[in-house]
Amino acid sequence: MSVTIFTMTHKKFTEPEDPIYMPLHVGRAGGADYGYAGDDTGDNISEKNCYYGELTGVYWVWKNIRMSDYVGICHYRRYFCTEEGRIFNEKDYLSILKDHDMIVSKKLKLNFSYFDGYASDYNIFDLVTTGEVIRQMYPEYYDTFERLVHGNGTYFGNMMVASKQLYDEYAEWLFSIFAEVEKKIDPSGYDDYHKRVFGFISEFLLYVWVEVKGLKVYECKVGMTTEKYETKQMKDRLSDFFLQGDIAGAKEYFLSVLEKRPDVLMEASDITGELKLSMQVIAVCELERQEYGDSVLDRIRCTHEACADDGNGQACGQTDSGRSDKERLFEELMHYFSRLNGIVGDCRTEQVSEEDIRFLRDEKVSNIAIESSARLFISEETELAEVTGQILSIRDRA
Repeated sequence: MSVTIFTMTHKKFTEPEDPIYMPLHVGRAGGADYGYAGDDTGDNISEKNCYYGELTGVYWVWKNIRMSDYVGICHYRRYFCTEEGRIFNEKDYLSILKDHDMIVSKKLKLNFSYFDGYASDYNIFDLVTTGEVIRQMYPEYYDTFERLVHGNGTYFGNMMVASKQLYDEYAEWLFSIFAEVEKKIDPSGYDDYHKRVFGFISEFLLYVWVEVKGLKVYECKVGMTTEKYETKQMKDRLSDFFLQGDIAGAKEYFLSVLEKRPDVLMEASDITGELKLSMQVIAVCELERQEYGDSVLDRIRCTHEACADDGNGQACGQTDSGRSDKERLFEELMHYFSRLNGIVGDCRTEQVSEEDIRFLRDEKVSNIAIESSARLFISEETELAEVTGQILSIRDRA
């Protein structure tokens, strides 16, 4: 049995050494030649890449690959892997596929329904239209579509591995739906990110298809070899704002990026969780300054040897090692809020440690920071008040 995993890419990247991984340049019809096989040969829709994303590669594999028993889709920086983080090899795939119909990503559990999440970030007309096309073309799928679209789960990345026969069956179903949806919507006026309508919706449709087919799927961990460029760029820019003590600037920047790229906070993008923590930094420090006149950011900044605070929390000096100062400050902020969030979890499970107590005491963690952290994990007001009160009591006793 042969396995070929097509690594979708739009740029040069460091390829896995395992020969089962084959780079496939998606959108090659409108791009440079990086020396990889492209999705612009044979039967293809490469020119639609701006609307379909990696699906132009999914289509190409469906129409042009005949020699592999099993085929799969991954990304140039996302791969199926073991829980320890080792990228799967052929033996891993074949072992799993002996007992499963398909390998997919672990299901994302959203904090809202898929429908509401889509409506908040994209044009909901496109999703509703897709549902209507399914109702007309595949009525046996519609009830499941309606049930799941108002649930809180989805797969992501269009990552999958299956027998070529099953893969083809899925692709035929998916692209027949989108051929009709194309006639009814017009994403040409969207920005470059939101144009990828079909790529976004297909992640959810794979979930629908799997459910209706009753397939036995293996939900697999997805590892990333590199952090997203957009994520690195955001963290670097936020580090600049934090170093300058500019919470208002950090907030404005974060919201402006989030408006254009709502996906940056998804687990698949924010793999370290540091962008979510940065949001917490901004929210807490803004409230602390309003209430107390300074914030945890101001206190941490002014413990740095290079700090030359002018007394207003506006200018923190830099030395020749300014870059490392910036990174060090960012790391300290991430550690502070990650630790605080951990204490909330420890309190909920009645496992508060001596280290937790020392942290609350030594860092003089504010009421605002404690309550804000608790609200991230607790929605029920009674439990929120109980946990917040316990942590405040622990801090004050210390």
